[in-house]
Amino acid sequence: MIKTSVTMRELVVSDFHAVHAFASLPEACRYQAWGPNTEEQTRDFVQGAVDARLQSPQARFVYAACLDGELVGIGELKVRSLAHRQGEISYLVHPRVWGRGVGTAIGGELLGRGFGLRALHRIYATCDPRNVASARVLGKLGMTHEGRHRHTALIRDGWRDSEVFSILDQEWAHRPGPE
Repeated sequence: MIKTSVTMRELVVSDFHAVHAFASLPEACRYQAWGPNTEEQTRDFVQGAVDARLQSPQARFVYAACLDGELVGIGELKVRSLAHRQGEISYLVHPRVWGRGVGTAIGGELLGRGFGLRALHRIYATCDPRNVASARVLGKLGMTHEGRHRHTALIRDGWRDSEVFSILDQEWAHRPGPE
């Protein structure tokens, strides 16, 4: 198995064009409530991600995921409750690098930062039940499938259910090492 080397850094305004290259693609956002993005929508997303760093306390952390120095995806960690130490992760990957472990690498980095830097207790993620590849990524990350929430988002082709996955801090700390 080839290990994918993905680096993560804070998203910056100048990342707009690279993000728009995949946020504007119908296949990249097929299971999302947003998109395909116009240039203005992508600009607003990137600017919002940058502005989130100015909030106190910061609850939204958006990262550029780079493969061989090229931005090919984004990952986001949202602190949903400080009092209960709960967070949510999400990611989006350019379709031309699907199947190369980029989503799994992004998810692993987000979980590591959520449990390490943010001291969260529980982190969850959701995905459309039709998005089998994303569900597989969440399973590879050691997340437990908790169940399905019905009609959580209205997307282009109708109401979307959400599969819910989560992992606890002690599960992350005691996960098996790489294969």
